[in-house]
Amino acid sequence: MDPLLLAIQLLLVVLLAPLVQGLIKTSKARWQNRRGPGILQPYFDLLKWLGRESVVSDQASWVFRVAPFVYAGAIIVAAALVPTFAAGSAAPGFGDAIVFVGLFALARFWLALAALDTGSNFGGMGSSREVAFAALIEPALLLVVFAVALPGGSTSLTALVGSGWPGASDAAAFVGLMIVAIAETGRIPVDNPDTHLELTMVHEGMLLEYSGRPLGVLHWTTQIKQLAILSLIAALFLPWGMADPARLGLASVLIGVGVWALKVCGLGLLLGVVETAFAKLRIFRVPDLVGAASVSAGYRRHGDIRGRAVAMNDLISTGQAGTLINAMALGLLALGLVSVLVKHLETAIVLLAGQGLLGAAGAAAATDMA
Repeated sequence: MDPLLLAIQLLLVVLLAPLVQGLIKTSKARWQNRRGPGILQPYFDLLKWLGRESVVSDQASWVFRVAPFVYAGAIIVAAALVPTFAAGSAAPGFGDAIVFVGLFALARFWLALAALDTGSNFGGMGSSREVAFAALIEPALLLVVFAVALPGGSTSLTALVGSGWPGASDAAAFVGLMIVAIAETGRIPVDNPDTHLELTMVHEGMLLEYSGRPLGVLHWTTQIKQLAILSLIAALFLPWGMADPARLGLASVLIGVGVWALKVCGLGLLLGVVETAFAKLRIFRVPDLVGAASVSAGYRRHGDIRGRAVAMNDLISTGQAGTLINAMALGLLALGLVSVLVKHLETAIVLLAGQGLLGAAGAAAATDMA
């Protein structure tokens, strides 16, 4: 464990998380031809909440009072494990993808438990929806992580840091992880983070009984969670410009931080575009969307039993059979993504499943000819 790397990473994640949230809200407003809030508005909101006292229900127990800090601790530890500006986890002994997902599950459990603790109808409804979504989102996140981890044979976050964008299989895994990021952060089309309509809210329903400092801690932690997921996507699929953790210097740290900030801001702008282009799904359509993420993760194929990933150019060079199968797989991938865009999610799942099977067949053909 590198204490300096850990301290720098924690400081950056905690301080820049509200800025990313402000960038997403501002870009979303611009796409909708609105002026919208300023990019620094989340900082002012946090200062307002942290400066107020909390009003607690007389039905609440110690669980309600402790839950925000357990939630914050689990998310901050998970964010500390993710490689950000350096090509390696700040805690290599603990920086495992399964630990990362487990910390997210721990935080979700305590927040749902706190929502149930006060006996509020809205809190109970929000927590039940959150747990139902978690049963779909967490397996999809693990599928994406395992698909990326198979070539390296390790779920260590340091080993998962990519080396580029070698083929269409990685593009499919990227799409799957972006869908998981939207679902995990409670954004449109899964949830609307700006709504307080009791019939539609999921994550916000669990926060209705909180006020003052605990509410500020919860909102700040949710922003840190969002930044951690975006940093994970950047580390897995956009690993360029990351500093070498074994040779950290002032210049390498500054370059790594600058490139990381650009990548995270770009992904945040992409989330703003998605929120503007899509309407919120009905709650019973969310499993279809998360299912599409799982199928996209399954497309990442491998060429032999040693775990070597077969890139697209390898398949094309192996002969006519592999080329034909691979072309058909790319066609189904394109049709599946178009189906997602036009919101025919059942069709998209069928097409992406067929595309994954063809991709596996193409990899097998390439292995036989190698």
